[in-house]
Amino acid sequence: MTVDYDHLHKTIQALTENERDAVALMATVACEVHHSDDRFDWTGFYRVTEPELLKIGPYQGGHGCLTIPFSRGVCGAAARSGEIQLVPDVDAFSDHIACASSTRSELVLPVHDASGALIAVFDIDSDQPDAFTTADADALAALLKAVFG
Repeated sequence: MTVDYDHLHKTIQALTENERDAVALMATVACEVHHSDDRFDWTGFYRVTEPELLKIGPYQGGHGCLTIPFSRGVCGAAARSGEIQLVPDVDAFSDHIACASSTRSELVLPVHDASGALIAVFDIDSDQPDAFTTADADALAALLKAVFG
């Protein structure tokens, strides 16, 4: 099964209409995105809870790391730079944090609130190498902006 981003966007929009609680929004997005595509092995949010620190938020899949500093890993790179991280081979990413040994590729997107403040990163791991495309990144960035922005 491959994600239909139009359908996914409409579904999430309908489920989250008038909801403003960030954790409720994250839980709904993580669930819907996770179940939309077989490539998505772990799907979730790492929330900014302190300066330069991410903590696990709502997710789907096996366990995740509890904390990730901005200075480490793919999630930290997305938080630190404010840029989408599209990693086709996590073993080639010099500072990858292996929260799950099954992860082969990763897509991490910064999540900003309406004021532009970084509130989280959205992390999608795949047990397949080179699982994500720029089209995935663009569609998910638009979805996150619609929900949180």
